[in-house]
Amino acid sequence: MLRIHFTGQDLERISLARGPDPLWEIVCSLCRLQTRDGALAFGPWRREVRDRLGRDGPARRAAMALRSLVPYATYIPDFLTPPVEGGSTGLLDGVERVLVTPRRQLRGELGLLAASGGKPFAGAALARGDVEAMKQLGSGLRVYHKAFLGPAHERIGAAVSADVAWRSRALVTGGTRGLLATFRPMAVWRSPVLEVDYPVERDLRLEGRGLLLVPSYFCWRRPISLVDDSLRPVLVYPVDKTVLPVPDTGAAPLTGLLGPTRAALLQEVAEQTCGTTSELAAAVGISLPSGSQQLAVLRDAGLLTSRRAGRHVLHSVTPLGLRLLGGRFG
Repeated sequence: MLRIHFTGQDLERISLARGPDPLWEIVCSLCRLQTRDGALAFGPWRREVRDRLGRDGPARRAAMALRSLVPYATYIPDFLTPPVEGGSTGLLDGVERVLVTPRRQLRGELGLLAASGGKPFAGAALARGDVEAMKQLGSGLRVYHKAFLGPAHERIGAAVSADVAWRSRALVTGGTRGLLATFRPMAVWRSPVLEVDYPVERDLRLEGRGLLLVPSYFCWRRPISLVDDSLRPVLVYPVDKTVLPVPDTGAAPLTGLLGPTRAALLQEVAEQTCGTTSELAAAVGISLPSGSQQLAVLRDAGLLTSRRAGRHVLHSVTPLGLRLLGGRFG
């Protein structure tokens, strides 16, 4: 169990990233490739990756190099996922942050990896921050992300957008306590400690630094965190994988689908970020049964996602829905 100890100042500084962190997605996806866990959620993606590995030399080399740094169920160096103020960052910015890792940190963390049985590529050259070894690392991160995470972009975006919208609503309506309650059963709030399902016994004292919550598609079953307590505290957690992928149906059929009522509902969901069936129906001036029916049509078309939260069903717009609206609410 991981026990995260909060002070009053930490409760004021808890934050939720608006999207996934590409470096954490790389690390978590490398772990998923090393097991058969989550066959329903990750099986199709694993098959796509293995097919690509068999015919794409650069992608295969990138995956093998990164795999040497991310062994499943053992120590993973923190420098691969540098903390970011304000939440997730873009891939290129993230890679640049990795490449400027201090040599002392590289040496220490790669030493821990080797001590746990890992055999990092480039060995001593990477540990001393050799220019060519670091260039190979940066290239590997970019190639891997493009080859193996790029094709899953819509799936990742739909699932994470729905999760963030749901938890953001819980924060608005229930404050920090309401937000933390959404993490049951993988994390339970027992003031002033958040008890997190974790593979080892550990205590993390925030001491006024706050906590960044980062949603992840490829994180599985239980949250993960950085090993070094001196770094900015972060908790990466798995999002619900039951959100359906956005179908690639093209813009013309979708545009033909929307009448004035559905268009108004879609725009209302985007403006509210997340809304219940009754709220959305009232906002556009239609009955609850009609609203439920029209929202179901939008959901079946891949423009909305829906999830139950207690007695209510919450709806949020997908990346495809945002594109159909012209990206005005992106």
